[in-house]
Amino acid sequence: MLITLVRDSVLQCFCHSCRAPVLPAEIGGRGNKKQQTKVRAKQPKSSKKVKFITTEIRCQEKSKGGLRYEVILAEPNIAQVQVPKIVQQNNISKPLSAEEIAEKLKAAEERRLNLEARKIADWTAKMAKIEEASRKKDELNAEFMTQTKEALINKMENTVEKREAIISDLKGKLKVHADEIKRNKEMLEKQKVEERNALNDKLKTAANLRDENIKRILDRLREHNSVKLSEVRHTADTREAREEQTRIIENKLFIAERNRTKELEKRLENIRKHVG
Repeated sequence: MLITLVRDSVLQCFCHSCRAPVLPAEIGGRGNKKQQTKVRAKQPKSSKKVKFITTEIRCQEKSKGGLRYEVILAEPNIAQVQVPKIVQQNNISKPLSAEEIAEKLKAAEERRLNLEARKIADWTAKMAKIEEASRKKDELNAEFMTQTKEALINKMENTVEKREAIISDLKGKLKVHADEIKRNKEMLEKQKVEERNALNDKLKTAANLRDENIKRILDRLREHNSVKLSEVRHTADTREAREEQTRIIENKLFIAERNRTKELEKRLENIRKHVG
C-alpha cells in the first residue's frame, strides 16, 4: 500500500492541485492486448479519497545521459493521524445454569446437525452434478460414437462404391485390351499363314526353276559331251589313218632303201668284176 501511495504521489505534480497525465504506455499498452476469455468480477470502487503523502524528490546525474531519482518520505504529522479508539468491553463472567447449558448444547447439536445436513446436501448436490455430468458425458460419447459409426459406415459404403466403380472400369479396360490383343493375334496368325504360303510358293517356284536349270545344264552337258566325243573319235580316226599311212610310207621307204642298197652292192660288185 505504501508503494502504491508513493507511486501515485510521484505521478502527481508538486502543487497537489491536479494529477499528472497518465503515461501512454499505461493507457494503450502495447496495442495488441489479448482477449480475456476468463470472466473477472469487477471490484467495487473505493469511496475513500486519495491521500497525499508529503515527499521530497532529489535528482542526481550519475552518468552521461542518465539520471537517478531518490524519493524521501517526510516525517509523519501526528496531528493528522487519527488514532482509532479502542473500545474495551468488560466481559463479566456469569454462572450458567443447567438449563442454559442444555439449551447451548441443544443449539450446538442443532448447529452440528444443520452443518451435517448442509454438508450432506452439498455432497448430494455435487454427486447429482457429477452424475449429471457423467450422464451428459455418456450421452455425448454415445452420440459421438453413433455419429462416428454412421460416418465410418457412409465412408465404407462410398469406398465400396468407388472400389466397385474402379474395378468395373478396370474390367472394361482389360476387356477392351484383351479384345485388341485377340484381334492383333488373329491378324498376326493370318499374316503368318499368308507369309508361309507365299514362302512355300516361292520355294516351289525356286525348286522348279532349279530343276529346269539343272535339266537344261545336263542337256547342254550331254550335247557338249556328244560333240566332244564325236570330235575326239574323228580325231582319233584321223590320227590312226595318218599313222597307218605313215607306217605304210615308212615300210615303202625301208623297202626302197633296202632295194637301193642291194642295187648299189650289185653295181659295186659288177664294177669290181670289170676292174679286176
